[in-house]
Amino acid sequence: MAGYILKRLIAAIPVLFGLTIIVFLIMAMIPGDTATAILGSYATPENVEKLNRDLGLDKSLPQQYFIWLGNLLQGDMGRSYSLNRPVLDEVVERFSATMILAGTSLVLCSIFGLLAGVVSAVRQFGWTDKIITFLVLIGISTPSFWLGLLLILAFAVKLQLFPASGMFAIYGGGDLPDLIHHLVLPALTLSVVATGVIARLTRTSMLEVLRQDYIRTARAKGLAERKVIAKHAFKAALVNVIPVIGIQAGFVMGGAVYIETVFQWPGIGSMLVTAISTRDLLLVQGGVLFVAAAYVLFNLAADVVQTMLDPRLR
Repeated sequence: MAGYILKRLIAAIPVLFGLTIIVFLIMAMIPGDTATAILGSYATPENVEKLNRDLGLDKSLPQQYFIWLGNLLQGDMGRSYSLNRPVLDEVVERFSATMILAGTSLVLCSIFGLLAGVVSAVRQFGWTDKIITFLVLIGISTPSFWLGLLLILAFAVKLQLFPASGMFAIYGGGDLPDLIHHLVLPALTLSVVATGVIARLTRTSMLEVLRQDYIRTARAKGLAERKVIAKHAFKAALVNVIPVIGIQAGFVMGGAVYIETVFQWPGIGSMLVTAISTRDLLLVQGGVLFVAAAYVLFNLAADVVQTMLDPRLR
């Protein structure tokens, strides 16, 4: 097993290297002159030339990339001009907030998605199955940012049960209960679409497993239906669902950009929106690279878990 994990880690290196190229090229293709946008009304030819020289933008794209990559390999992502602090410090601080939101959402969508999928498969064609399928289709079809606004209107403005924005209370708070209180609405909003996807796939996988001969044999031996479902069918179906959970982890990370903007959550998504508007390219590159690397590592973890559950893959 250790050898398999090591091989997967080695295989992830070229993927991460390719990500650095893609991230750099995307930032380089943004229209407009960076120095002119930064200087604004002070954008005289002399000032633009000097800023381009200071930022290294007067060099060719390959030179800029290899300078950035060399610094990146040394743990230096540059310095954000808009915040006047190292990019790595800002990204790590914001990324921790995003991981709290995305991690909570991933746990919620995994629990509710698996539970809904299993119940729907066991009660196939019944009213429970129809209700769950209807709710899942609505959840998948609902834009996350619109759902977030509805939840703010209902639970923050009308009922005043949860705060509408932020990670902690402005005055007081700052402890775990305060964090959970602020986390409820954005985490629920972010988990809805992923819950629907996981539920649909779990239902399909469970129905396929329940038709297998060894399930009929287990029932014929007199095992309780609950034990057949939990011990035999669910474990086999979970092998097919784990990779999708890993993919949904990436979508949750990407969806955090919208949700953090709606709920003013101080994570990497809201940081990217601000950095793009101020054309802070080094900050954008660092943020996008962190999110992309996290997506790769999430999928790697999902593959490892799937291999642990299914010895045939080893």
